[in-house]
Amino acid sequence: MANTAAAYVCSECGYKSLRPLNRCPYCKEFGTLHPEEPVSLPSATGRALKRTHDKVQSVPLDQVQATSRQRYKTGIRELDTVLGGGLVSDSAVLIGGDPGIGKSTLLLQICDAVAAQARVLYISAEESESQIQMRAQRLGIRQDRIWVCSESDITRIVSEIDLLDSVQTVYSPDISSAPGSVNQVREASALLTSLAKKRHSAILIVGHVTKDGSLAGPRVLEHLVDTVLYFEGEKYDSLRILRAQKNRFGSTNEVGVFEMTEQGFREVADPSGVFLDHSQDTAGCCVSCVTEGSRALLAEVQALVAGSALGTPRISSTGLDRGRLTQLMAVLDRKCGYRITGCDVYTNVVGGMKLTDPSLDLATTAALVSSADNRPVSRTTVVCGEISLTGEVRMVPQIEKRLQEARKLGFREFVLPAGNFESLQQQPGGLNRWEGIRLIPVRTVTEALQHLFGT
Repeated sequence: MANTAAAYVCSECGYKSLRPLNRCPYCKEFGTLHPEEPVSLPSATGRALKRTHDKVQSVPLDQVQATSRQRYKTGIRELDTVLGGGLVSDSAVLIGGDPGIGKSTLLLQICDAVAAQARVLYISAEESESQIQMRAQRLGIRQDRIWVCSESDITRIVSEIDLLDSVQTVYSPDISSAPGSVNQVREASALLTSLAKKRHSAILIVGHVTKDGSLAGPRVLEHLVDTVLYFEGEKYDSLRILRAQKNRFGSTNEVGVFEMTEQGFREVADPSGVFLDHSQDTAGCCVSCVTEGSRALLAEVQALVAGSALGTPRISSTGLDRGRLTQLMAVLDRKCGYRITGCDVYTNVVGGMKLTDPSLDLATTAALVSSADNRPVSRTTVVCGEISLTGEVRMVPQIEKRLQEARKLGFREFVLPAGNFESLQQQPGGLNRWEGIRLIPVRTVTEALQHLFGT
């Protein structure tokens, strides 16, 4: 039975339409909707849609027999943390990131660790066997335990596959569309995921990103696999951040921090130290503490406020949400009297990490005021708190982890929401538990700025 194709499909995001459109209504790209060619032969997705006429028997949830899945430790602690404890058998993992960020390097290091526990086959649709061997030699990987193959026809490698690099260049001869198209990517990913379940294997798939930063064919791939990992970082910087955007076997809040070296990825034992830059009091800088999953990290926010030479001031943000930044500027203007909305504003998170934790709000406003008035925040002070539209400083979760991380790295003062301060007082031991670090409770942005700058 052949697949039933929609009339038009977007080559960027996989959106389907029954009529031609100049612009995709989902990803907003122009000229990406093309006629989808029907599949003439049965495919993996077509077979998956077939149903028998046998009756389905439902059972109570408490009577379902639980099955234990084996986890393979990768030997890379940061990666195991993001995965929720290691690679799970019967699962398909998609690794995405910009070209050249280190996806293939990480895969080879995983192969080296897993090869001691199970048979590993590395299949590359882009690189030759000799190119893979050259990288393995540079990384110091034992080559006698890893099988490699360079092949792009998925029907010829499906019986041996365990690792695949990269899914955008794999094709099925049953489909007439070109390799990398939505049809081909969907077909290959569905077949690989089905193989993982059938053979009780862990399959890793590499997926590149589109020009807007999303995984190629995101809605096609992400819904088919069990886990989606994404690499963040700049190619000219050695620091890499690994996040789980989807994980059926663990949390999606964890992050892994790596440093790219000539010998491959090295785990960063103390991530907080990587995200701190200045060693002396500098205007426009403020240190905060964020939480990523089960860990607390110190992060430094930098801001530059300058007069605008244009009619429309420029607002640029690296690592912070731009919409959140403009909201904080409006609060400073309305509630605190700092009129910086007519200035060019630039913000940055040291280390290239992208942060969405609202507890950065107070540190961001402090950095903005510090730059505008050219008055530094003490480098021994950590500022943490979420700011509401009314100018109040709201409580943040996991305050104890944040305090422990700040005290461990030698910070002597911690500005925190008054609500968190009161909750610490009511706990057993009270404030005596936090000797060595001074706690400064604040209720409003104005109160926090008065303490930091004395006005």
